[in-house]
Amino acid sequence: MTIFESNALVMIEVSVNEAKARLSEYLTRVERGETVIICRRNKPVAELRPVTGMPARPRPMGLAAGRVRIPKAFFEPLDEDLRERFEGKGG
Repeated sequence: MTIFESNALVMIEVSVNEAKARLSEYLTRVERGETVIICRRNKPVAELRPVTGMPARPRPMGLAAGRVRIPKAFFEPLDEDLRERFEGKGG
C-alpha cells in the first residue's frame, strides 16, 4: 500500500488482491473522504472515491409534462427489414 497526502487529500494505492482482502476497510476510509486507487501490476486501473452530488431526495416525476410530443408513427409497426435489424437478423 502506498499513501499520498496533499493538503487534506489522502490517496492510497493498493493491489487488486489487497483491495479484495480489505474492501470493507477501504470503503470505510472512502466514506471519510479518502481515495483508493486499485492497481494491477503497479498500474492504476480503478478508483474508489466518495460519491458526491447525490440528491437529498428523488426527483419529482412529470417535470417535462406537456413538453414532449410523440408522433403517431412511433406506435406503428416497423417495416420488416428494420424489425429484423433490431432483432439481429438483418444485415
